[in-house]
Amino acid sequence: MTYPTALRRRVLLFGGAVITTADSGGELPISTTEPRINDRIRALRCRLIGDDGAQLGIFNMPDAQRIAEDQALDLVEIAPNADPPVCRIMDYGKFKYEQEMKAKRARKHQTTVQIKEIKFRPKIDKHDYETKKRHVERFLNGGAKVKVTIMFRGREMVHAERGLAILERLWGELTEIGTVESQPKLEGRNMFMLLAPVKKELPKGEKHDSGEAEAEAEEKTEATPE
Repeated sequence: MTYPTALRRRVLLFGGAVITTADSGGELPISTTEPRINDRIRALRCRLIGDDGAQLGIFNMPDAQRIAEDQALDLVEIAPNADPPVCRIMDYGKFKYEQEMKAKRARKHQTTVQIKEIKFRPKIDKHDYETKKRHVERFLNGGAKVKVTIMFRGREMVHAERGLAILERLWGELTEIGTVESQPKLEGRNMFMLLAPVKKELPKGEKHDSGEAEAEAEEKTEATPE
């Protein structure tokens, strides 16, 4: 198969399949997740923004790059689809480092809520009930939500109110540590209720102070790029 020269495509054969890739002139392909910087910018001119955020006007690309080099900074294409593209002078290495630290702190403070499930039978005995209730208590105290399911078999569906009584009893005995997020609901042969842990209120200012302290400690322990 012959490809038009204007397309500047290279043809690779892999496992019998024909795959075309855009010719990048022998260079590594430009990442689509990061902006072009310095000599990787392909535009002929740009609208230039200074390191301090000031609008400097429209410059030919060589002139814009020279201004960035004179300040020992990078030229970063921040709006490639604009006409002309918008570029900013900045310390790109420092900018990336700060963004990574922000993302790291956000992930560290992000809470993931788990959902555990405990299953009951409508004719559960007292000992088994107390054992399962302790499991529910442990999950709620650990910050997880708990899906409490009543499983009916055969003719037990005729007395669905027994399952509802178990859920209401459990709810009443755990009101100090759990709240009902989803009311008892019957679906098929199962009745379930979703319990969520009661949010514990911290003393005023405690959460903010501890978060600031962690952030400061983390910044001191991380090595700053040169």
